[in-house]
Amino acid sequence: MFLRLVHGVADGNLNELPDLYGEVTDVRHPMATPESEPLTSRRVLREHFTVPPEVRESLPKRRVVDVVVHETADPEVIVAEFAYEFTSPDDSTAKVPCVFVMRVRDGEIIESRDYIDPIRTYTARGDLDLLIGALRKGASWPRALSAAP
Repeated sequence: MFLRLVHGVADGNLNELPDLYGEVTDVRHPMATPESEPLTSRRVLREHFTVPPEVRESLPKRRVVDVVVHETADPEVIVAEFAYEFTSPDDSTAKVPCVFVMRVRDGEIIESRDYIDPIRTYTARGDLDLLIGALRKGASWPRALSAAP
């Protein structure tokens, strides 16, 4: 489930991702900047993963690298370390470290804490000005991303 999620994000297959989650779920991005609300249902996740085509096309390529999955004492829970490696149009790369703590039950993600470095993410996407503008306006994530020109 974890690998399908992160590779789906990296490959831009966002429409398929809500189906990986339970109808009722609890997904949080504790490091999100600007701050974000918990994602508590598959319907809310569908909205979360909806990115306008013009924004999606402008995003740099990325791939999943450095994956390490740790099993825990709870068989439903994993801790996964990885990075998204972004490639910009000039072929330079930037890594964004991530840690996901995920609970999967009956083949569906029902809980996740997704720790993603927000400054490196915006920088890797070339959206640092967008982040600064969103912070000034008090916009919440992911609206900051979908507001990209």
